[in-house]
Amino acid sequence: MSDPIQSFIEERNQRIAQNGTNEALQQAAASFNVASHSSHYSYNFSWMGRPIIQYPQDMIAMQEIIWELKPDLIIETGIAHGGSLIYYASIMELIGKGEVLGIDIDIRAHNRAEIEKHPMFRRIKMIEGSSVSADIVELVKKEAEGKETVLVCLDSNHTHEHVFQELNMYAPFVTPGSYIVVFDTIVEDLPEGYFTQKRAWGVGDNPKTAVHEFLKSNPQFTIDHSIDNKLLIGVAPHGYLKRAK
Repeated sequence: MSDPIQSFIEERNQRIAQNGTNEALQQAAASFNVASHSSHYSYNFSWMGRPIIQYPQDMIAMQEIIWELKPDLIIETGIAHGGSLIYYASIMELIGKGEVLGIDIDIRAHNRAEIEKHPMFRRIKMIEGSSVSADIVELVKKEAEGKETVLVCLDSNHTHEHVFQELNMYAPFVTPGSYIVVFDTIVEDLPEGYFTQKRAWGVGDNPKTAVHEFLKSNPQFTIDHSIDNKLLIGVAPHGYLKRAK
């Protein structure tokens, strides 16, 4: 007798693979990505009362990764309002273990206060400082010591140089079989001149260009294209980097 769960998984994986060659679906997703970014779609959502500033599709992908890996530590650069820290911590709470470490060069007082009074704060630690400072990385190293499974998310400054530095500094914390997730790689796929306000990053200088530069000398990491094919809509195409087991 066939296993119905296994049959469901196999059928799902086939559909996901087919998404990668479905031209109509790809075009529709690309159009939505462009239109939604110009309308600040990611600002529409919150998690347990805190603005998350992420696409729901990416957060579902993160939930799947966290539930599968059951990490002891999630490291995230870039805190903003703290919504994603609280999101990750809430999944850790359901799993029954794990901590989330957030790093930001400027943790605003009002955001810190809201995060610290949140019920999920018991699984959260925060460090203020530049994510690419040697001193900050040394503090992160101490937090990661002894952790069996570590997942890393990069979502701070989006220039090529900064993300490339983060990749090289934080990739060593990623345990075999886990991920380093680079957000906002979508910048490379948006039309030239898309940003109406001046940004330090843009086409040719962004997280995706940093990812591809990083992969040239780090073959232990590969892009998990199955996540891209599954989501289609999101901010991290080519950003889900899995470390070989």
